[in-house]
Amino acid sequence: MPLRLDDHSLSGKLLIAMPGMRDPRFARSVIFLCAHNPEGAMGLVLNKIAGSIGFKELMKQLGIETDGLAEHRLVHFGGPVEPSRGFVLHTTDRMEESSMAVDDDIALTSTTDILKAIAIGAGPSRAMLALGCASWGPGQLDSELQQNAWLHAEADVELVFDRDLDAKWERAIAKIGIRLEMLSAEAGHA
Repeated sequence: MPLRLDDHSLSGKLLIAMPGMRDPRFARSVIFLCAHNPEGAMGLVLNKIAGSIGFKELMKQLGIETDGLAEHRLVHFGGPVEPSRGFVLHTTDRMEESSMAVDDDIALTSTTDILKAIAIGAGPSRAMLALGCASWGPGQLDSELQQNAWLHAEADVELVFDRDLDAKWERAIAKIGIRLEMLSAEAGHA
């Protein structure tokens, strides 16, 4: 098993694509890591929209009435893995039986119970629906971190759930005190 950079899980942290990220699915992406352990990692892209479907249309397909309460919500591109599966990242003020607390403030639910609560205005105070997820096999993310493909930073509720998707990448980088012009677009080692 490859050595982890710091022997600590990055669950509940932000993963920020370096400027030289060549995979267009992850270029300029900010990912909230829901799980990171020796078996692998899983997270949701926070700053990309799923272009194929809107929230109202998705709720209609699932047979969930929104009564106009949640129609303004966005459907995010959570990542390329399981693109037809929905994940709801939300604050822990509303938990379902199937919800998994990632940290004290943020949880993940992948059942329709949370969507039904959101649709009637009884959901968590902050939530994001994503189709698909980003995932890594054992040691894969750690290897990508060692190759300087990603930065990581502390997450906070405001940045995770902020609807200003265009500025999220720059804000996440600024959060760790790095000036964008100081980052090289080329990954490598000294």
